[in-house]
Amino acid sequence: MADDGALQDLGQHIAAVLADQVIEASVAHGELIITARAEQIIKVVTFLRDDPQCLFKVMVDICGIDFPERPKRFEVVYNFLSLVHNQRVRVKVDADDQTPVPSITSLHNSANWFEREVWDMYGVMFDGHPDLRRLLTDYGFEGHPLRKDFPLTGFVEVRYDDERKRVVYDPVKLPQEFRKFDFLSPWEGATAVPAVLPGDEKADGQEPS
Repeated sequence: MADDGALQDLGQHIAAVLADQVIEASVAHGELIITARAEQIIKVVTFLRDDPQCLFKVMVDICGIDFPERPKRFEVVYNFLSLVHNQRVRVKVDADDQTPVPSITSLHNSANWFEREVWDMYGVMFDGHPDLRRLLTDYGFEGHPLRKDFPLTGFVEVRYDDERKRVVYDPVKLPQEFRKFDFLSPWEGATAVPAVLPGDEKADGQEPS
């Protein structure tokens, strides 16, 4: 693993050459992080792959992150490895669900399924991708399940219909009667109101009985 000084030097080199494409280069937790402009990702990745001081020829991963409070709520994160220099770099770009990010499949064939996964999970589109369709969810799936505002129950439930002899999708129904849970007993309903849990006495400074 390269030391922080070597990574700082490499980050300054990348930022200097790609001044119009790179917003920031930093080192955190022993990792070089490049924040780039989304529309310039092709130039950035090409430079990282071909420059003699970089040679990040192995694309390790592409993933997404959701920050709902941001104007551009998503980050697309690329991780690359240089076998020659034994170094790694992380490239981040901001994205939303309206403006496609250029696909890097023309530079790294292995980006194909990773970009499909980001599209499937977050809804970030990739311009120029040869086959941008769902990867982990079903064809009729509604929404993008790793968005932070996606309901934990989903929107539909899947079952096999014996009469129609096929899989069908139904709206999720979660009926449940109102209950008071007694966390002291796994067998009976709630009897103590308010319920006192083991360990609560520590909050009042009392010794357990």
